[in-house]
Amino acid sequence: MMILFRILVAPFTLLYGSILYIRNLCYNKGLLTETFFELPIINVGNLAFGGTGKTPHIEYLIHLLKNNYKVAILSRGYKRKTIGYFFANNESTAAEIGDEPLQIKQKFKNEIDLAVSENRVIGVPNLLFDAPETDIILLDDAFQHRAIKAGLNILLTDYHNLFTQDYLTPSGTLREYRAGFKRADIIIVTKCEADLTENAKQKIIAEIKPLAHQIVYFSYQKFSALVHFYNNTILPIHEIRKTDLLLFSGIAKATSFENYLQSNSNTIIDAWQFGDHHNFTTEEITKLLAVFDSNSSTNKIIVSTEKDSMRLMTDEFKALLLNYPIYYLPLEIAFFENDKTNFNKQILNYVDQNKRSY
Repeated sequence: MMILFRILVAPFTLLYGSILYIRNLCYNKGLLTETFFELPIINVGNLAFGGTGKTPHIEYLIHLLKNNYKVAILSRGYKRKTIGYFFANNESTAAEIGDEPLQIKQKFKNEIDLAVSENRVIGVPNLLFDAPETDIILLDDAFQHRAIKAGLNILLTDYHNLFTQDYLTPSGTLREYRAGFKRADIIIVTKCEADLTENAKQKIIAEIKPLAHQIVYFSYQKFSALVHFYNNTILPIHEIRKTDLLLFSGIAKATSFENYLQSNSNTIIDAWQFGDHHNFTTEEITKLLAVFDSNSSTNKIIVSTEKDSMRLMTDEFKALLLNYPIYYLPLEIAFFENDKTNFNKQILNYVDQNKRSY
């Protein structure tokens, strides 16, 4: 069935691929300009559409750098309702800056600066004007935004869907041809099994065939205790083993989120999946609560993702949900021990060698 689908959409894939090829050729030949800024800029992106873990990897970099450097993040702000450049503050909303940038800003607040802009070339100087003490900029999801030349490019690829096994959209989920990986300095295989063996790593590296200047690292997901949407009450995972859960999510890939909770709870009442960055309506949430209320369990909660909670922070949704036991499941990433040491060292060396002189 999938082969037939790829045959049917092949003309569209060819057309899209041709446009990409010409665009990248123009950048490679210098016909289109790449703008360089004289401070460390790290770009975290991927070849595929969504679901590789960009936000938790950005958060990992912030934790690594924030104690010694003034870190700023520049994102596109996908699905926000504002246009152009927007500098975030602690009161910013998902409508103003997007759910993932809001998650980052809420988590780190005044420890970082954050702005959104569709045009990163315009966004960087505006961000430096608003946050002049910036030592380093992290570009969120700008691997295909070649108008700006980052000093270090990090490419993420999902362990369960390596770019080497994927196809250009609409035949697959790739935004550009697999050969785009050559622009990366670092490749991170994300969402690995926590017990991934060294032999399995070497097989993946052999499949990726990194270039001489590229290093491949491996990361995996870690879930924390549940957090209440509005009052930040913590619910340890071991306390939900006899609890019934109603799940809902609007992320690219909900499999790991659902599997983890299913393995740690009593019963999953239901699991509602919406599209990535879905803008919930009061009607949808009201229907969700009706399902929850109709369940006869005396020990039950509602669980979603941290990203989804950002879109439900408005007064309208608080009025509906505040008195319900509704929690989000925090997610972070971790590197395998040797990878962690080497990755941290490579990042810190890059920043030290390229930091601005005032």
